[in-house]
Amino acid sequence: MIGWRAIAVGAMLLCPAGAAAQDWTTSWATSSMAMVDENVLPPGEGPVTVEQTVRLSVGGERMRIRLTNRDGTQPLAIREVLLAPEGEGAGRPVTFGGEASVLIPAGAEFVSDAVSMKALELGRVRVRLRFDRPEQATGHPGARATTRVRFGDGASVEVTQWFHIAAIDVAGPAAGTVAILGDSITDGYGVVTDSDGRWSDYLARRLEALPGPMRIGVANLGIGGNRLLRDGLGPNLLARIDRELWSLENVDSLIVLIGVNDLGTLTREAPVPEAQHRALVADMLGGYRQLVARARGAGIRVLGATILPYAGSGYYHPDAINEADRQAINAFIRAPGNFDAVIDLDAAMRDPQRPTYLRADLDSGDGLHPSDAGYRAMADAVPLDLLVQD
Repeated sequence: MIGWRAIAVGAMLLCPAGAAAQDWTTSWATSSMAMVDENVLPPGEGPVTVEQTVRLSVGGERMRIRLTNRDGTQPLAIREVLLAPEGEGAGRPVTFGGEASVLIPAGAEFVSDAVSMKALELGRVRVRLRFDRPEQATGHPGARATTRVRFGDGASVEVTQWFHIAAIDVAGPAAGTVAILGDSITDGYGVVTDSDGRWSDYLARRLEALPGPMRIGVANLGIGGNRLLRDGLGPNLLARIDRELWSLENVDSLIVLIGVNDLGTLTREAPVPEAQHRALVADMLGGYRQLVARARGAGIRVLGATILPYAGSGYYHPDAINEADRQAINAFIRAPGNFDAVIDLDAAMRDPQRPTYLRADLDSGDGLHPSDAGYRAMADAVPLDLLVQD
């Protein structure tokens, strides 16, 4: 990974491991959006205390956190931030410009001062925020992790969303971070709460087991229901790269797994003329080209992941034309030059006897999302030499 970045953006990043040891690398990140409808903060009066847990990928000697009010309609008054490895006391105070409290403008994100606290590889970190209740919170609906919310001195309630946290960076001997942009399959639909069973989690475990001192971080930027071209639950993927990808630290590689919701939504309510199918595929190919060009321009290597089979989906009930659309997209992803490398998840996950379906043992049961074994298989299908560059 260091080699690619050096070629892409110049000799300023050519430095020995010791010199790079204190560079910031994103160890954890999530996509954020306006928390509305069933994802709003629970009802309550007074200041809000939110305790939430995330699992890092790479470790380091120092940490810092990025808080977000990106979808807020008013400034967010943060009164206190505490950061601690899971199970270790109340936590250490986090400051912003030396101050314990900070006012984050609507639409903005703030990065904290460095906290001298050892971050363990694959270690969980507890983040405690206390803030004035916003008119509209910013967060991530599909946390698959327990968050405790308390108002004033009242009892806490448990939810499974993250609020106002966007990323945690570490300073240590990391070679870089791979970001994964995707939909509910990357977000971890069906993962047991607090199990860290997303395919990105399994990929982080594989990378951590590699020999040598340099480590590779993994940042999961998945949103359930997300599409390449159209807004849905959260902004479309092409809009999200401006909001999310460029703000991460030391990203060298990007894995893109997106498109099944674009394909499925087209005919979910009723069939459409073949001309609309052709137009959608053409628009999607244009979107992929734009994404790849912009990432390459930022010195980021782009790995295209083929779209998984979904013929068994009762939600989308695809027909032969939908399958032809998927095959056309996957052919583009596999074609040399369109991406810098290919991760053929279609080949890894399909049923050999019925290749338009997920393999039974890798299917969660809905014909669309993988099971736990399926998420493991996805991570195992990633050739690690694509991420580990000399």
